[in-house]
Amino acid sequence: MRATPLAARAHILTAVVCATLCALPALRSGAGIAWTTLGLLTALYLACELPGRCRLLGSSVPISAGSFFPLLLAAAFLLPPAAAALVAIPGSLVGRVEHAPATARRIWRAAQLALTVWAASCVHGLLGGGATLGGPGPERLPDFPYALLPACAAALAFSLVLTALDGSILATAERLPLRHAWSGLLPRSLGPHLVHGLAGLMMAVLWRSSYGPVSALFVLLPMYISCWIFSQYHREHAAHRATIRALVQAVDIKDTYTRGHSERVGRASVLIARELGMAEDRLEVLRFAGILHDVGKLCVPTRVLRKDGPLTPEERRVIELHPEYGHEIVRGIGFLGEARAAILHHHERLDGSGYPYGLSGREIPEFARVVAVADAFDAMTSTRSYRRGRPVPAAVEELKRCAGTQFDPQMVRALARGLDRHGWSTASTVVTADETVPVPRVGEGARAVPRPVRPRSPDGLEPAAGRAVPGDGLDVAGGRAAAADGFGLAPGAQPSVDRTR
Repeated sequence: MRATPLAARAHILTAVVCATLCALPALRSGAGIAWTTLGLLTALYLACELPGRCRLLGSSVPISAGSFFPLLLAAAFLLPPAAAALVAIPGSLVGRVEHAPATARRIWRAAQLALTVWAASCVHGLLGGGATLGGPGPERLPDFPYALLPACAAALAFSLVLTALDGSILATAERLPLRHAWSGLLPRSLGPHLVHGLAGLMMAVLWRSSYGPVSALFVLLPMYISCWIFSQYHREHAAHRATIRALVQAVDIKDTYTRGHSERVGRASVLIARELGMAEDRLEVLRFAGILHDVGKLCVPTRVLRKDGPLTPEERRVIELHPEYGHEIVRGIGFLGEARAAILHHHERLDGSGYPYGLSGREIPEFARVVAVADAFDAMTSTRSYRRGRPVPAAVEELKRCAGTQFDPQMVRALARGLDRHGWSTASTVVTADETVPVPRVGEGARAVPRPVRPRSPDGLEPAAGRAVPGDGLDVAGGRAAAADGFGLAPGAQPSVDRTR
């Protein structure tokens, strides 16, 4: 608890006091509590939480209490509010937590769920939900469909209170602004909680029926299995993101002056794809394509990537192999799908003068055409140590000028529409993880990374405007200079040294 901020400790203490006040009426003599039902529900919830503490089963048990919310909602339907609040406490206090401080998290979780179940039970009771559940014998059948109304209202109250408390602890413990702490919590949780409410209603009806409490397990078990499958999917997805994150961080550390470029290319690629109406299941793969488009830099010698002066023809040929290197790196990563082709072909040009294979037009994969535009756009708008970024309108105009020869006009138009609709920030937006890894500082076991400088021509003079100097990152095609970062040189502009975008 000492590691918990003072405001968070005060907030947790307040929640504990409120939960205690809510549960106290159940402990008074003459409260008329169905202690058998209370004991069975409490023991069942405790039994559901205990496997998470087992070393053999812990890694495969869902971390979230969502697997057991139908059981808590069934308690809200079957018991008075004070008794229902008690059901969640023992299981919450022994359940598994992933992060420190464990004690504070368990206490908070117990108080939070007690308050949430109490609120749901209050709403259910106010709407007369207890009378709609029926009882043993054919003469006391459940009152459907009216039973759905108090059950759904209780699930709504459950969701509202739970998300309100989630946001409040984020605001106090993580010092997030309230607006950000609560942002998106309710929309994401309302649907699942309504489903949990219906499952809890089924459990409560069966509990009250002649079949008894054992029959309620037939509802809880399928819900638990479905939540387990869902958690496995999320674990697999997290592993995918960790793989992408590791590759991106490796590229950023090796080529430091383009830090954040890959993340922004992924974001711009998704912006284009949404305007094109791509299916949602392709958006994540396209984002990975944008993020990993330069992963082949890992195979390019560092001395070439960080060379201060012009590149020799041999060094240029090495750099132009980075799409093929990247494709080889990700060849065995099955979940990348179409992204692998985009990594290989994102330097192809519509007129066939690109590399590595000189594809043209529709021969270039769709994802590669999207990433090429996103890559060029971010390269133009990003400020580097050797030049200032172009304004977004100027970058869009340059893309339009090169559309049809270097870029797919459809992708350029989609980017322009997306920017008009959503705007753009060159600040790096991390989409592969919750945190970024800083470049090691000098004195922390890392050597100093030389700051990139604008290359000079072999005669020591600055490159002339519009002139392609060997090694300055320009592709010359058809007598026209086009920068390797995806855009042609406007009259009077200085060439870029971002040799591989």
